[in-house]
Amino acid sequence: MTDVKIMTDMQTSIDLDEEEMRQAIELLYFAYRGFTAEPDAILAAMGMGRAHHRVVYFVGRNPGVTVSALLGILRITKQSLARVLLHLVHEGYVSQTPGPVDRRQRLLALTSRGEELERQLTARQSKLIAQAFAKAGPAGADAFRAILEGLVADTDRRLLPGQAGPTLATPRRVDR
Repeated sequence: MTDVKIMTDMQTSIDLDEEEMRQAIELLYFAYRGFTAEPDAILAAMGMGRAHHRVVYFVGRNPGVTVSALLGILRITKQSLARVLLHLVHEGYVSQTPGPVDRRQRLLALTSRGEELERQLTARQSKLIAQAFAKAGPAGADAFRAILEGLVADTDRRLLPGQAGPTLATPRRVDR
């Protein structure tokens, strides 16, 4: 097995062997499966999938987000977003309004129906995270955040909470 030596910010090293690295990878896979299972089942019963969930979540977190900014957040093709967005707009979960300066620009917001769906899905995932944090304790929760932040690509750091956001959107709800 190959050992991996990791230098921390404090110039101390952590030695992990290949098996420990593989276990960490597997934990991420299984944790993600558990994290998404219940929302996936709810969405599947509604004829939607994980792409719909991501759009609803990030439109909910960024009311008034432009389609272009949402593409940057999700890193999916215009065609993929168009398919999902058309469905969400048609079913009354997301509204589109023209931009105040450029009328060709589309600003997205959740409708009250979309807000309810987002709350339902996020509540389930929040409960899982809260349970894991309670089990790990404050130091474990801080370590978890540090590890996840360490896995975020440098190009995506600006999208993290507390960083400069991808849009100049102002929070608002638009009912359909």
